[in-house]
Amino acid sequence: MLIRKFSLMLFLPLAALVVCTAAQAQSSGRNRRTNETVRNPPTVSLATDVKTLTLCPRDATLATTQVRLKADAKSPDGNPLRYTWIVSGGRIVGDGANPVWDLSGVAPGIYTARVDVATSPDPDCMAFATTAVRINECPPLREFCPNISINFQDVAAAGNLVTFTANVTGGTPGVTPSHDWTISAGRIVSGLGTTSITVDTAGLGGQDIKATLEVGGYGRICSASGMTQIPANIRPKQFDLLGDITRNDEKARLDNFAIQLQNEPEAKGYVIIYGSGRARRGNSPQERATRVRGYLVNTRGIDSSRIITLTGSPQGALQIELWVVPVGAEPPTVRQ
Repeated sequence: MLIRKFSLMLFLPLAALVVCTAAQAQSSGRNRRTNETVRNPPTVSLATDVKTLTLCPRDATLATTQVRLKADAKSPDGNPLRYTWIVSGGRIVGDGANPVWDLSGVAPGIYTARVDVATSPDPDCMAFATTAVRINECPPLREFCPNISINFQDVAAAGNLVTFTANVTGGTPGVTPSHDWTISAGRIVSGLGTTSITVDTAGLGGQDIKATLEVGGYGRICSASGMTQIPANIRPKQFDLLGDITRNDEKARLDNFAIQLQNEPEAKGYVIIYGSGRARRGNSPQERATRVRGYLVNTRGIDSSRIITLTGSPQGALQIELWVVPVGAEPPTVRQ
């Protein structure tokens, strides 16, 4: 007579099932005897290195798609073990007791992995175990602005070019930003659509230029501004205009001119002499220039490097222009 016995064992996590069948019949002479061969079934438990997984390719910290499976199986009889893996989603990479479960591309939900462990030489003696992993949705993209700073250099004078440069760091990952510049004054001559613009400051002496950059692509207004002041135009100042006057009157007027230069020690004194066109001994423009310069330097003690004398074309009558030219100002124009 053939006798079969079935034994069931439950293991965690989730489920573990053991099934083993065995029978051996022997008969001798007139008496039939049945001896049952007792075989110990394998045992198995199944675990994963994670129980939940969030698949989010745009975020490097949430881009992992693989789960490590670990089947802990034993054969009390020391028989070799064979592993068969079945998953409800994804794919198994590798074999044996510790393969990788690749869940790339699966939708959010719960997925199960099952391992069947059989012993040799009896494939009917096996154990089963299952486990599950939850796949979460990629969290909504959190948009946030980058850090924006605007740098620029000081402008020495109106008419020079000034460059505004933006340093843009951080912000929502994966964004290709746009750059939109506006300025309060002047003219952008280059750099529109980039992180650096060059502005023409012609005619803006004494004014402020405010440059604002709006960085687009982040789902909100992200902007920063920088402002520089254009120095006021420094102009030469005409201090006095002398005609064909007496020598003493000329000295008195030159004394006042010298006092003004002493009050502005960084300024230079320009003396522009226009002749009458009628040559008179000792009174030519060159001779008058030499005399005026000598009086200012030798009598009034003004440093010679600060006195510049120029002569222009005759104007019909003798004219001596006295100019105070501050540092940074253009010298006066000589009429021709």
